[in-house]
Amino acid sequence: MAITASMVKELREMTGAGMMDCKKALNETNGDMDKAVEFLREKGLATAQKKAGRVAAEGLCKTLVSDDKKKAVVVEVNAETDFVAKNDTFQTYVAQVAEQAMETSAADVEGFLAETWKFDTTKTVQEALAGQIAVIGENMNIRRFEQVSQENGFIASYTHMGGKIGVLVDVETDVVNEAIEEMARNVAMQVAAIKPVYTSRDEVSAEYIEHEKEILTVQAKNEKPDANDKIISGMVMGRINKELKEICLLDQVYVKAEDGKQTVAQYVAEVGKANGANITIKKFVRFETGEGIEKKEENFAEEVAKQMGM
Repeated sequence: MAITASMVKELREMTGAGMMDCKKALNETNGDMDKAVEFLREKGLATAQKKAGRVAAEGLCKTLVSDDKKKAVVVEVNAETDFVAKNDTFQTYVAQVAEQAMETSAADVEGFLAETWKFDTTKTVQEALAGQIAVIGENMNIRRFEQVSQENGFIASYTHMGGKIGVLVDVETDVVNEAIEEMARNVAMQVAAIKPVYTSRDEVSAEYIEHEKEILTVQAKNEKPDANDKIISGMVMGRINKELKEICLLDQVYVKAEDGKQTVAQYVAEVGKANGANITIKKFVRFETGEGIEKKEENFAEEVAKQMGM
């Protein structure tokens, strides 16, 4: 059967695969469109396996909040290059992953990947991912997701640098209005910018504090070998308090504070008092794209030459 340009165009529109791949699929299946789609799906899975060894450390973090703001999710989907992360096809796919994650009951990514893909129930999430890898042409990875719910308040969200950082903040409050929602967004921006580790000191384990005391005590004694135990203890506690003010969100200096001294906790309390509300920042989730992934340095010229067979 003669393969026409219109057939190639139709298959490409159906699958999003490359033109030459579509032409080859039609030739291999004697022009049978359904079999050609299957051929490309199979090829997509093979391509995904072939690319799986390549480091995917770029990508996007995406937040999604329910209409009533009682539930939200943040996901991180990785690709190999920042160029692909800015691609409309990739961004649309990440938005779909967020929608899937909003409804999932999976406890981890492995369970999530095994679920039925809501946008094509003939596939699993893993198979849909493999199809996207074939279309986009880079290794991709659904790295993580986290849901947050709050019945007695709302969830605030913020994305920074076009999706490089995604933040959710769980706000428990008996009053919800524009001023309090603006406060929550400002706190989410603080999380994105200053990168706290804990919400409050209550989350810091006693083991962590003791470990820090041991290290700081040795440091202090090295600095002041003639100092007595009371002076050393004071130095150590001063340094621990300074560290806690850096790593605990509510202890951090609020970045928009006019006096440069107001803490996040004081800012939240101020907004609560002004609006007759009892407000508690229960938790936050902060995803940063590629965080903790070792990026492989690639020689772009060599990569192009390799693909061109030069």
